[in-house]
Amino acid sequence: MKFRTVGRHFKESFKSLYRNGWMTFAAASAVTVTLILVSVFFAIMMNMNKLADDVENDVEINVHIQLTATKDQQDELKANIGELSGVDSVTFSSKDEQMEKLVSTYGKDFELFQQDNPLYDVFIVQAKEPSETAKVASEIQEMKYVAKVNYGEKTVEKLFNVLKWGRYAGIILSAGLLLTAMFLISNTIKIAIYSRRTEIEIMKLVGATNWFIRWPFVLEGAWLGLLGSIVPVILTFVGYINTYNLINPRLGEGTNLSLLSPSPFMYEISGLIIAIGVLIGIWGSAISIRRFLKV
Repeated sequence: MKFRTVGRHFKESFKSLYRNGWMTFAAASAVTVTLILVSVFFAIMMNMNKLADDVENDVEINVHIQLTATKDQQDELKANIGELSGVDSVTFSSKDEQMEKLVSTYGKDFELFQQDNPLYDVFIVQAKEPSETAKVASEIQEMKYVAKVNYGEKTVEKLFNVLKWGRYAGIILSAGLLLTAMFLISNTIKIAIYSRRTEIEIMKLVGATNWFIRWPFVLEGAWLGLLGSIVPVILTFVGYINTYNLINPRLGEGTNLSLLSPSPFMYEISGLIIAIGVLIGIWGSAISIRRFLKV
């Protein structure tokens, strides 16, 4: 394709946007509304995945050490636990520290037990992968000097199942929303092209090739997608930063939970929204004009 021809296609696409102002506005508005929904949904889903990962990674295995175990035996047990392939870290917590946690969590009623502390010294074990928690706990249970192992088995399994199905639901909903966006935007572009069917027929009858006719419309679809993505990007940027500043400090109080940091998350989602807008605009134009080229 010659450079002059390429320049002509770009010039015609811009002229067409200006000449068909109201249809341009309608199509760009449809893109804008749809992409706002897409960007908000993606921001929510990606943060839900982040929080799900935080919850999974916060699951700990409490290894209660036998009361009769000596210091050397405790060190031996710690070394054996650390050698397991699925273990990420092993931290010692004395029974006095465990009592302080109980008092801080459940109130001063537990202070009555501090003088005659019935708790165990424990090793707090973190698995490398949350899914390996049950396997690691089972292996530790068989070791010497272990009184019992606790990681909230039933609760953790239910939690992992809920998070797994939540992720599946998010993927399905994301795909459904993208398909809906493609349908709405392509139909709007189709209406815009339909209003210019006579122009396309005349070009075809005077000998213009299909691609010569198609290129300005494809480029026009790209500009519509780009125009329609500007407002969603701005609203998502401003809305997410304000939401992050409002929620994240409160969310992190006493937990390891946090939202995705605005940088680089907002740049990534902005690039994604622009790419979706442009690609759907091109796709909608290419599909819509095909039927009018059969003259």
